[in-house]
Amino acid sequence: MTQLSEQEIIRREKLQELEKLGINPYPAEKYPVNNTAANIKALYTEETKDQFQDVCLAGRIMAVRDMGKAAFVKLQDHTTQMQLYIRRDDICNGDDKTMFDVVFKKLLDLGDIIGVKGYAFITKTGELSIHVTKLDVLAKSIRPLPVVREKEGEVFDAVTDPEFKYRQRYVDLIVNPQVKDVFIKRTRIMQTIRDFYNDLGYLEVETPILQPIPGGATARPFSTHHNALDIPLYMRIANELYLKRLIVGGFEGVYEFAKDFRNEGMDRTHNPEFTVMEMYAAYKDYEWMMDTTETLLEKIAIALHGTTEVTVGEKVINFKAPFRRVTMYEAILEHTGIDVSNMDEDQLRATCVQLGIYVKPSMGKGKLIDEIFGEKCEHHYVQPTFITDYPVEMSPLTKKHRSKEGLVERFELMVNGKELANAYSELNDPIDQRARFEDQVKLMERGDDEAMYIDYDFLRALEYGMPPTSGIGIGIDRLTMIMTNQPSIQDVLFFPQMKPEKTA
Repeated sequence: MTQLSEQEIIRREKLQELEKLGINPYPAEKYPVNNTAANIKALYTEETKDQFQDVCLAGRIMAVRDMGKAAFVKLQDHTTQMQLYIRRDDICNGDDKTMFDVVFKKLLDLGDIIGVKGYAFITKTGELSIHVTKLDVLAKSIRPLPVVREKEGEVFDAVTDPEFKYRQRYVDLIVNPQVKDVFIKRTRIMQTIRDFYNDLGYLEVETPILQPIPGGATARPFSTHHNALDIPLYMRIANELYLKRLIVGGFEGVYEFAKDFRNEGMDRTHNPEFTVMEMYAAYKDYEWMMDTTETLLEKIAIALHGTTEVTVGEKVINFKAPFRRVTMYEAILEHTGIDVSNMDEDQLRATCVQLGIYVKPSMGKGKLIDEIFGEKCEHHYVQPTFITDYPVEMSPLTKKHRSKEGLVERFELMVNGKELANAYSELNDPIDQRARFEDQVKLMERGDDEAMYIDYDFLRALEYGMPPTSGIGIGIDRLTMIMTNQPSIQDVLFFPQMKPEKTA
């Protein structure tokens, strides 16, 4: 058992004292909150003060300034902090001063959750406050919060240790209010996307997370076992093939915010569990998808910031449409001086050696080209740029280019040197799709553990006929990183994956 600290022991003793006084430190009944700190601060004026003469707030005690028979308290609700003015004679009835002298002054601590009733007023120093007429204990905190000091607007001792921040996000959210703003903006991003696609008449759907075949992308899956069916199942690496089944079934457009899982490395832009938004629209192509995507991202930037310009670190990224468009071969030629467009696998492997890029024997032509682009080109594209027209070997689910032999109609959107979105004119030829899957099996036999499996049911769906379709996947975590100026994916996930916590 973990040994309790002195503070934890004292707080448990205070808990018992509250109970002896007949105060339930964890009451069950509804508390009649009728306002928020942010709303009062936004709307209180001399003209509106009559509207704030009977307010009820609840939140956490973040600071106390004791003045003897009165005190000023910083109360933090889910919106912001509000100053409370608590006077002994106002919260105590008659001669019994226990509520102030014992409960408030001796048995309550920073971090405790209280409810107050009272009226709003302006103090002599000009600060909007709540004059408390009734105080209730709503939850006793028996573990002390990290101490955060603030002086003249500057914060000291804020939680900055990543191990603490990410493992105990609930504490990070309490003591670092700006962290909550990141996640509020994340929700606003997703709502903007929903509104955008809903206005186009597309339907939000859900598809399976547990799948018999890990299809729709090239990645290592997590595997599990279904006891009742006695079959292996995989956590989805993508939802693409199921969404395209729905296009076969007659939907004009579908989209899904999906949790995907990939059993791969972790770094500042990768987490094994991540969120992607995938959308598929019938009778559209990748040119339409580029136009639509840049319009969507422009709307998101304006919704969050009121402008298309977004600060990311020391850079300013402009999401004003249209975005630059560069083919993959043009990008490689621009940044390496080498034209790889007509190279075979052996020539590409030699080029990788020449450029100092490590490659595995299992890598085919598509992987080699992808490595060259990733190592030598990707980081150069800070402003939003569509990289288009990929080699057919890199894109087993993409329609062949209508005019360029050996290429497919695909783009990736690069922003701040990283892929943000991936989109195709979708392959709807079932014969070609079967051949592409068979090519992936050959790569798997060579040792490529990220090659795609053959999904025979998906092939059967295509054989019934899928209309010309364009699809896109947008990484919500990376999009949030950019739109909220966060350097790591862990900063935009409430609970990022971590190593098991060391315990006594």
